[in-house]
Amino acid sequence: METKRIYSYVPSFSGSYGTGWKAMADNFLRLLLVVLVLVIITSPMTGINSRYEFNAGDFRNLPFDMDDFFKIGAIGLAAAFMGLIALLYYFLLLPVFKYGARMMFVQASRSITPEFDMLINGFRKGYLNIVLANLLVTALIGIGIVFLLVPGIIIACRLAFTPYLVMDRGLDPIKAAEESWKLTRGHGWTIFLMGLVAFFIYIAGLICFFVGVLVSDMWVKSSFATLYNSVLIEKGLYQVETITIDQPSADDAPEA
Repeated sequence: METKRIYSYVPSFSGSYGTGWKAMADNFLRLLLVVLVLVIITSPMTGINSRYEFNAGDFRNLPFDMDDFFKIGAIGLAAAFMGLIALLYYFLLLPVFKYGARMMFVQASRSITPEFDMLINGFRKGYLNIVLANLLVTALIGIGIVFLLVPGIIIACRLAFTPYLVMDRGLDPIKAAEESWKLTRGHGWTIFLMGLVAFFIYIAGLICFFVGVLVSDMWVKSSFATLYNSVLIEKGLYQVETITIDQPSADDAPEA
């Protein structure tokens, strides 16, 4: 018998992108479908395609007609309502799909066949943790960017593992953020470099049109999931499973 570990887990830039590419290639169709689903559900919501445009003539003809007054009020109310719906969608529904997709890429990086059920698993388990973790990370990064750009980048890098920890280890938002901060210590520059290179990978994907963008997104997501898994292994928090390959015995050899 021979034991074999499918992937090499090195928490580095080259190690993550190299193993990430292999994991993506081995699960190409499944991960492609995941990315396609994300494209659909993250597309901007189409609301009322109406607007009221003002020009100088509108003000010269003051006062407004009552019909104009109610028209402006109706459009404003509709816009506010659609804005509220969009806000609820992006903070209460979208994170579940995004976090589930991240876990599918983690499964791929672990030589586990990604389960599509993960996309909606957050609605059944850990929903509140997902929503609050997403809100917490978004708020912290936003605050860091508002005051100074560099702190926002640092926070984004150090909290990069938060979604994975919520899905993979079932941590609550605060513990997941704290654990991410600990795990990424010493790997902040790697995460930053991977994010910077990801920008150019997406640009290259755009040059290849729609299909190229999908492949770029798959590669980047797979690489970050691989980095997360590699850091867990480095810290002794995850044990790599080996796969046993049965070698044919002499009795099983085909007859001449």
